[in-house]
Amino acid sequence: MWSRAADGVNLRIALWPRDESKGTVLWFTGRTEYIEKYGLAAREMADRGFASATLDWRGQGLSDRLLTDPLLGHVAHFQDYQQDVLAFVRAVADGGLAGPYFLVAHSLGGAIGLRSLINGLNVSAAVFSAPMWGIKMHGALKPVAKGIGAVLKTAGQGERRAPGTDPESYVVSAPFEGNLLTSDEKMYRFMVETLVVNEALGVAGPTVNWVHEALSECRALSRADLPPVPTLIALGSKEDIVEPTAIHRMAARWPAAKLKVYEGARHEVMMETPELRAAFYDDCAERFGG
Repeated sequence: MWSRAADGVNLRIALWPRDESKGTVLWFTGRTEYIEKYGLAAREMADRGFASATLDWRGQGLSDRLLTDPLLGHVAHFQDYQQDVLAFVRAVADGGLAGPYFLVAHSLGGAIGLRSLINGLNVSAAVFSAPMWGIKMHGALKPVAKGIGAVLKTAGQGERRAPGTDPESYVVSAPFEGNLLTSDEKMYRFMVETLVVNEALGVAGPTVNWVHEALSECRALSRADLPPVPTLIALGSKEDIVEPTAIHRMAARWPAAKLKVYEGARHEVMMETPELRAAFYDDCAERFGG
């Protein structure tokens, strides 16, 4: 189904109803992700008694792309994602998926999700998977974090791809060996094959503006008052995309949150080995009272 944000951006939304559900899980996806990737997660939670819903954020999946080059990951202002949240929540309610509602937010979705909780998103509990509360800086991306991004944005160069980032979708260009996402080759092949079948889902590196906005939001969240929503924070022991130190700091100052480290997991616990995936989904169901 489709919903329109307040500023006119069209958003693709998926609903997975379940008879006699214990509630509805709202999945906030990561950067470069898309609805098709979360069908597996929805099935796992359906097996545990929950309905599910998710969306393609603006600028990715099959929602409206924001630049002439559709591969560039871009957003004008990070707060624009909150317009997507409002449209999404409205569509979930209109689609008949009943509460209580629960949040699972991965990576970029973790930054969007925490801001949504601070803004009053009505969920009974939340799970954050490798939340983007800080970004690990590699190579040429570091200067962008140190102020060049603001200069380029001011100079009208905010829509160019950030230095040192991928010109094509990560899973298409990166081999399984040494990848930063998962240690499960079958799940990695699933991600690759999904993009090969539907190239329109792909997103490459972010723009200078996206990086600048993301870092600004991470700094703001690090100082924000945190909501009293019962929360689990899931982090792989081999995380190398978001900044683990920022996650540990956030957990330490959030009385309602509990941090769990999944030994051996990389960035995407939900796409990890069967044992790690099962542990994660069981933990979600437990957090949600299932």
